Amino acid sequence: MAFDPRIRLVTVSASYGAGGAVVAPALADRLGVPFLQRATTSAGGVGEAGPCAEPLTSDEARLTPAHWLIACLTSAMPTGPTQSPPPSSHQDENLRRHCEEGIWSLAGADAGVILGRGAAVVLGKDRGFHVRLDGPPKLRAVQGAAIEGISVAEARRHLNAADRTRDAYVRRLYRTDPADARHYHLIIDSTALPLDTVTELILSALSRSSTPLAAGPATTATAW
Repeated sequence: MAFDPRIRLVTVSASYGAGGAVVAPALADRLGVPFLQRATTSAGGVGEAGPCAEPLTSDEARLTPAHWLIACLTSAMPTGPTQSPPPSSHQDENLRRHCEEGIWSLAGADAGVILGRGAAVVLGKDRGFHVRLDGPPKLRAVQGAAIEGISVAEARRHLNAADRTRDAYVRRLYRTDPADARHYHLIIDSTALPLDTVTELILSALSRSSTPLAAGPATTATAW
């Protein structure tokens, strides 16, 4: 049965192992709204709530080439004759437009759940309800391993790749830190609670929010 909150447009930013791939589609299902997955090579990318990936996907990696990531993290031009230069501002704008198409589609209807894509930054605090899921890296690796059904050692590798690339994506395109609390209405240490409880906590917050908390600080639910 669909949940009936006061706000029906939600963004979920989640580091690897924080359970974004579990919580975000569950929210869309409970709210009865469309679900937009992390950036893909398919324009728009709006789909039904369903399984999505916790680790970095091949589509995300293609949207964030290695030289692009390195240039962002080091704030320097790559060197050497065999390396490509960082993307131009024109390329950055094309990528922004591609990944924001679905965001603005759901924002126009004022209903949907968006995972990743820097959506909280794109929409701003006065539109929608923005959630950040995070937690200590060691605990995220353990939870990521459980979500994926892999070893903790492999999950650590996925954590390093996903966190670096997704962080670089937002920093490169929007010149901001995706973990900055100022972007969010609610921040949860989702390694400290069962993920179904995290989903219920977000739904509870939505049912009590008549308007986004544009003028106030983020509310943090954490057990760090």
